[in-house]
Amino acid sequence: MRQKNPVTSPDFLLTTDAARQLYAVAAEQPIYDYHCHLPPQEIAENKQWDNLTDVWLAGDHYKWRALRAAGVPESHITGDADPYDKFLAYASAMPQLLRNPLWHWTHLELSRAFGIDDVLNESSAASIWKAANARLQEISAHSLLKQFRVAVIGTTDDPCDDLAHHQAIAASDLPTRVYPAFRPDKALAVDKPEVFGPWVERLAAAAGNPCDSFDGFLDAIASRHEFFHAVGSRLSDHGLNHCFGRGGTKAEAAAVFEAARRGEAVSADQLNAYRGFLMVFFGELDAERGWVKQLHVGALRNTNSRGFKTLGADAGYDSIGDFPQVRPLVAYLDELDGRGRLPKMVLYNLNPADNYGMAATCGNFQGDGIRGKVQFGSGWWFLDQLDGMRMQIDTLSQIGLLSTFVGMLTDSRSFLSYPRHEYFRRLLCQILGDDVEQGLLPDDMPLIEGMVRDICFNNAAGFFGMPPGDV
Repeated sequence: MRQKNPVTSPDFLLTTDAARQLYAVAAEQPIYDYHCHLPPQEIAENKQWDNLTDVWLAGDHYKWRALRAAGVPESHITGDADPYDKFLAYASAMPQLLRNPLWHWTHLELSRAFGIDDVLNESSAASIWKAANARLQEISAHSLLKQFRVAVIGTTDDPCDDLAHHQAIAASDLPTRVYPAFRPDKALAVDKPEVFGPWVERLAAAAGNPCDSFDGFLDAIASRHEFFHAVGSRLSDHGLNHCFGRGGTKAEAAAVFEAARRGEAVSADQLNAYRGFLMVFFGELDAERGWVKQLHVGALRNTNSRGFKTLGADAGYDSIGDFPQVRPLVAYLDELDGRGRLPKMVLYNLNPADNYGMAATCGNFQGDGIRGKVQFGSGWWFLDQLDGMRMQIDTLSQIGLLSTFVGMLTDSRSFLSYPRHEYFRRLLCQILGDDVEQGLLPDDMPLIEGMVRDICFNNAAGFFGMPPGDV
């Protein structure tokens, strides 16, 4: 007997009439995916996949973590096991994943991308493998983006990238608009000479500037920022443990740059001064060109040294950090604001203990006639699940204005992850529908439906300055 799959029910997560009415509106909205990690090359080349493991399990550190916890050997996770054996290992582990968000995501993706509504387990694995692989023959990167009605994608790109794939996508007939996001994390890595030195050389080559002085380095960064703007970007991004306050002086930052170029170690205070100066510099560039800056804070990365040595970064060995967040963030925002150079921002917080502090900080720097100028961003990484998203929605509702929220994003490397927008939208509509049913919100459905449309699409389309495609 086939197991009943609750995820494929039309009423999944929706328990009230008001929630169901609101979700009917949410489901009609296109997707504005302003931050993800999809490879631009795969979009440009309209990638197709050999099998379900290739499209679904490769590179997915969420699944890798779960499989390790379920006792699956590494050979069947990141190793050289046969693709079907890797898929079978995942399928066999699914009964252990109950209440993990992967159980929901897995079945949403099977249903929405492949039309497969069976519960995945060891018994159903062979038939699902066969059916999904048959469907894959008709699936490509472009067909998935069209199927999920993705109007915008914001990728994550190094300043040294030539953006040739973005230019090829823009010249194609793909309705989805794909924009690069400027992510200069390696510019801060002066404490890692094996990273910083080669990156500066790449930057110099990309900008046509020798970077033989700190001024030359800054000029090269500004040149690449201008190039990204010319290609259509209006978005930057930074992955930080925490902010660095107001930053040091230019002279202090220059001294650190020169020391790093000589391969010399720098102190913690010098490192903080340098990074703070660069972050203020990046903020001024964004403000000058009317960009939106994204800050992803709070990750404690690569905690398992053996795993990092074997597999490198983004392999499922990262944690939620407990860094001091609010005070240095406030100082950073205040420094930019005092200079008249505070760009629009989205702040993503990874430690829920900091939710209220960060949401309150956003409220201190609103203004300039911009709705939600500084955004408390959606639940990120470990928090893009039901509890984490609910906490973010509730915190923003109590401390700020949910009505101005720019909504969900995939933050994913997988083309199959777009049902996460549906997951978010169902939860949003359930929360608002509950409030209507309980008398906490007015029984004015046109009003609440307008709010749902805004959060699902309109707010992002108006905030980021990157026009959506006609999907």
